[in-house]
Amino acid sequence: MRKLANAELDRKNIDEFKEAQKTPIIVILDDIRSLHNIGSVFRTSDAFLIEKIYLCGITAIPPNKEIHKTALGATETVAWEYAKDVLEVVHQLKQETVKVYSVEQTENAIILDDFQPEINSKYALIFGNEVKGVSQEAINLSDGVIEIPQLGSKHSLNISVSAGIVIWDLFQKMK
Repeated sequence: MRKLANAELDRKNIDEFKEAQKTPIIVILDDIRSLHNIGSVFRTSDAFLIEKIYLCGITAIPPNKEIHKTALGATETVAWEYAKDVLEVVHQLKQETVKVYSVEQTENAIILDDFQPEINSKYALIFGNEVKGVSQEAINLSDGVIEIPQLGSKHSLNISVSAGIVIWDLFQKMK
């Protein structure tokens, strides 16, 4: 098996990406401290044609050379918007009939394996701070909570890993 060259991968240019039909998923990053995590989520969102990213609270915004290191240009393709208050974003999206889910560990969380997105629905996924997670206030406003099953001794995953797992899972289920 021969490794493919980048030119053989049939990648979309920026204009083609912007015109492409998007996966009906919105990512909300709330108070993310790591610029590398932010860039990684942009790159994952580009890979799966995510509709938009909201950068909230202390989450840094492009252009930023540290975000760019991991995003590798995805800040130019994926639509994004800064909003100071995550709760205002959640209220706005719910008014637009977007189903909002926090990715967190809570009572009565739906294990990711068991989560089944509804056909013809749009979803927003809230990922919270690397230390504190998703705020209780945002959880309270959410339509539900999705939990990634973890079997080891640790009870958390890096935010960019969590985003990759959940986005991939929903992308697969929505196809």
